[in-house]
Amino acid sequence: MHFTDFDPEAFLRDHWQKAPLLIRNPWPDWRNPIDPEELAGLACEEEVESRLVAHAADTDGGRWAAEHGPFPEDRFGALPPQQWTLLVQAVDHYVPGVAALVAPFRFVPNWRIDDVMVSLAADGGGVGPHFDQYDVFLIQGLGRRRWQIGAMCDDSSALLPHDDLRLLADFEPAEEWLLEPGDILYIPPGIAHNGVAVGENCMTYSIGFRAPSRSELIAHWTDHVLAALNDDDRYADPDLRLQDNPGEISAEAIGKLHAMVTEKMGDRDAFARWFGEYSTAPKYPDIDWRPEEPVDAAEIRRRLEAGGTLVRNPASRFAFVRRDAGGVLLFVDGECFACGGETGAFVERLCAEDRIVDAAGLTGSEMATGLIETLLDRGSVALETGD
Repeated sequence: MHFTDFDPEAFLRDHWQKAPLLIRNPWPDWRNPIDPEELAGLACEEEVESRLVAHAADTDGGRWAAEHGPFPEDRFGALPPQQWTLLVQAVDHYVPGVAALVAPFRFVPNWRIDDVMVSLAADGGGVGPHFDQYDVFLIQGLGRRRWQIGAMCDDSSALLPHDDLRLLADFEPAEEWLLEPGDILYIPPGIAHNGVAVGENCMTYSIGFRAPSRSELIAHWTDHVLAALNDDDRYADPDLRLQDNPGEISAEAIGKLHAMVTEKMGDRDAFARWFGEYSTAPKYPDIDWRPEEPVDAAEIRRRLEAGGTLVRNPASRFAFVRRDAGGVLLFVDGECFACGGETGAFVERLCAEDRIVDAAGLTGSEMATGLIETLLDRGSVALETGD
């Protein structure tokens, strides 16, 4: 899947994290990848994260209500004809057609991509004026939605009191567009926006991106470093000299104490390995994607030589880091694999391509075959056979 008449370099230069952009239907042949009934069915599943947001505009001062799934099947039949929205998270994990929507946005590094949330709204439905702390592409899939764009917001922006929704207390639209099927609206972090369905069966696909905060990185990296330390690693001063004033913390002591912290925290190679594992950790680690039957190395070779295609699980996260000494570190679902030689080249393809259709050449490398076997056992990849 790809766009027509779209320049990624120009977009990154002029709009990425700078200004909203409306892209009128850039798809060669737009087709909505999931119907409303199938989306509602996903919202009934225990392992799927979903919400139902309703807005009673004419009562209780415009009250907003939010329910969390999973929902009983009869819940949707009881909904009113207006002013509600169903939101289902990570639909790309379950529906290949929705996962395919991510491909045209791969000009942004994979580790930044979060998931595809899909919303289904009745006439007048929406989630209210709000802002996100990450980039988002909003693809109109079915029906029409009117989007309003407002000012830049931050943590100091006033919010309405609500336990589940972060709604802006003051929203003044500056621009407005009506999106038709296939249209895309890009919104940078912090920009206030409000989308309202125009007519029934309004479906929107939200491709969200991850943007870890400084505090989040420091907290998790510090926890990782602390886990590897032992209680015997303590301050010592066998060369202590007599001080003029015992109340002073000397520059020498400060230097040693500071080094005790920064020597561990400043290890760039260790940080790179940790961040690779951290950033590829599964969004929903409790879901088991392992196949019912394992596939051994001989069977892998046979299937690949028969024209098999290696396919990444959309729910799995893949990334790699180049090593100064050569080779790469592959990260898949929070685990690290050191790879070199031909396997390193294969790893780079695996992280760049959702599907490797000419994978038969990989069978000559025992290390590559072993890696494929491991990833198959864990459900991170699948092998579609040509026979």
